[in-house]
Amino acid sequence: MAIGDSGTATATDILSRRRILPVVDPTKTAFFWLSSFFVVYCARPEDWVPGLRYFPLAKITAILAIWGLFQSQGRTKRTFKDVPKEAKLLLAMVGLLFLSAFLSPVWKGGAVTHTIDFSKVFVAWVLTFLLVTTFDRLRRIIYIQTASVVVICAVSIIKGHSQPRLEGVIGGIYSNPNDLAFAVVLTLPFALAFMLTAKTRLIKSLWLFGMLIMAVTIFLTASRAGFIDLVISGSFALYYFGIKGKRFYLIVATGVLGVLIMATAGGKLYDRFSALSGDSSTDQSAYGSYEDRKYLMERAIEGIENYPILGIGVNNFMTYSLIWHEVHMTYLQICVEGGIPALILYLWFFGRGFRNLRILRKTKNLDEHTVLFVGALQSSLIGFVVGASFAPEAYQFFPFFAVAFTATLLQTVKETEQEQGAVPPASKPHHFLEVYAHYGRTGAVTPVR
Repeated sequence: MAIGDSGTATATDILSRRRILPVVDPTKTAFFWLSSFFVVYCARPEDWVPGLRYFPLAKITAILAIWGLFQSQGRTKRTFKDVPKEAKLLLAMVGLLFLSAFLSPVWKGGAVTHTIDFSKVFVAWVLTFLLVTTFDRLRRIIYIQTASVVVICAVSIIKGHSQPRLEGVIGGIYSNPNDLAFAVVLTLPFALAFMLTAKTRLIKSLWLFGMLIMAVTIFLTASRAGFIDLVISGSFALYYFGIKGKRFYLIVATGVLGVLIMATAGGKLYDRFSALSGDSSTDQSAYGSYEDRKYLMERAIEGIENYPILGIGVNNFMTYSLIWHEVHMTYLQICVEGGIPALILYLWFFGRGFRNLRILRKTKNLDEHTVLFVGALQSSLIGFVVGASFAPEAYQFFPFFAVAFTATLLQTVKETEQEQGAVPPASKPHHFLEVYAHYGRTGAVTPVR
């Protein structure tokens, strides 16, 4: 201690050092494992990385994410009380599917097993909402999904260039060509959003190249449903990003690249569309597929009439169909396998996703990046609604993730406005849900009591 120093300076320095110690995020570990789960589910590394197939990576990462969240309880920004209505609807639907499985008139054991597999989406959904508490985290999770699909497309093209329609090149949700095309279409709007928000030309070029790979993959699958879905979902994406965002060059570039890709990789897809007429000079397997789908839809309606309340059990329609195929319409699939109540909950759940986006679009003073991702989520969900009319995608996680993204983004905006004092704090947050729409007016809105 220096002569004349009373010790005040040392004490002050110590207190100062204590004050500037960084605050440790209690959910950091749990978010890391949640991110790892998204990598495992979306990229399926066990299918193309040697040795990984011997490890239950999805279960390991999900369990570690749950454990991380459990350890951080009491110190998190969000709690289970904040979980929105969408999660309750999803939980009710899973409960109905379990009841349907245990009472299945077709095969109880198989229905229970497949319902357990599907129920994991509820865990992933709730973890996403509780742990993705900032826009940066949301971008990171969406980035993982998007980059993973780009990698899957590249691996599929490299490994399956000689495989008809890329069938079975990657397992799981990508094993069927229609499922692969569906997943790509749902993810393309996110890739476009990342390209537009990239800071350097190099990153923009990489995302553009990634989108080209995704588009080529859709054409190589020769999925008619995927192509129709791409046209409709892509049109909405171009409307949000190109017309509303005044980026008209996107429309021209999309048209030019679309023509080039169709000319170089669209031969098989053209044959499959031509086969709908039954022309013997075209792909007869495609025409047979068309006739099978008509029969399967009629068979599904018959199943709904016979088992309207609880259905026949998850994944049991393949047995019930008598020809071992799924009905190529998601709404009929969930209805015949889970019953009419399950279909109502299913539609209600996704309706909530569109409601979240409607509130976000009305919210004032959103930054440009947030607006872009709201448009991407809207395009993705529209792509799902359209694609669900042509494909059996009732149990794929991607659409459920999209609704989780809308819920967490809305909650993040709500929390930001509260922190900035734009909205008075409430003892019952659900009373203020509509505040964030502002109803087209400036300033705060009087809370509804």
